[in-house]
Amino acid sequence: MVAAGDALLAPGITRRLIAEFSRLDNRPRAPLKDRVGDLTERETEVLALIAQGLSNAEIAERLVVAEQTVKTHVGRILVKLGLRDRTQAAVFAYESGLVRPAGY
Repeated sequence: MVAAGDALLAPGITRRLIAEFSRLDNRPRAPLKDRVGDLTERETEVLALIAQGLSNAEIAERLVVAEQTVKTHVGRILVKLGLRDRTQAAVFAYESGLVRPAGY
């Protein structure tokens, strides 16, 4: 492994890393609706548009702002909600009730 350029972790370190990630995953989280309240009005609007499948460029056009501004909002949404990517953000928007599937 090391000869191929990969890193080698001692078993003890691996166990500690796994234990730490497990501990972090189990921390209590606020209910989804409460977490939406951590967002600004504009961030909430951007999150809803992400959930509708719009790209950054489409969101920027809809909100009449620069695409970089949308990227900033998306980044802040992900950090505030502890999400990895836009897909998780879209799922969060539906699960929190911020957005409803069409026809409901």
